[in-house]
Amino acid sequence: MIKLQAVVEVPMFDEGPAPWPVAAAAPGSWLVLDTGCTADQVGLFVAALAARIDVASPGGRDEVLDALLAEEALIVAGGLQVSDTETGTVVVPGCCSGLEDWREWTGVLTGDSLWLGHDPGPHVEVVGPDLRVWQDGGPNRERGRWAGQRVDLPCRELPQLLLDVQRDLAGFLNALADWAEQTGIGPRGTALVQMIDQNFAVTAPLELPAG
Repeated sequence: MIKLQAVVEVPMFDEGPAPWPVAAAAPGSWLVLDTGCTADQVGLFVAALAARIDVASPGGRDEVLDALLAEEALIVAGGLQVSDTETGTVVVPGCCSGLEDWREWTGVLTGDSLWLGHDPGPHVEVVGPDLRVWQDGGPNRERGRWAGQRVDLPCRELPQLLLDVQRDLAGFLNALADWAEQTGIGPRGTALVQMIDQNFAVTAPLELPAG
């Protein structure tokens, strides 16, 4: 079975631990976002968002959240992870890919090219009725073609897979709202859920080509 999942890359927290509990995860690993995320995994996601911004000392919980809510736009390293559960093959976003651009996958359905990040240069190749998603589209190409790890995704399945991603992200928003209530951050929690919904285009209608 082919799966598309929204993921974010766990950063290196140079400024020390977040002012709330976070799940233990190695820098550079991938956190899948869906309704099943634990409170500590949600906390890790929020910490990943906050890792990109400057917070005045002594950056406690409320100060970090206020700085986050003051941002004009939220971005986070990540995107959509493609996996084949039968073979165990997984293709992850490349460097500089952002979760905020996950809807650009819809363009593939109308023939648009898709940028999945830099090194190692993931790439989508159209092969008949399939999309062949390569992990390495960079220097390891052989004779002008891509090489190495890949997942073949039938084009006809992509619309439903993207709707599944949207469902998972909407479920994650519910987990985020629960985290905010448990953390006791009051109105900041409501504002954070709304901001993440808007910046990562979660609940807005997903425009898919007819037929």
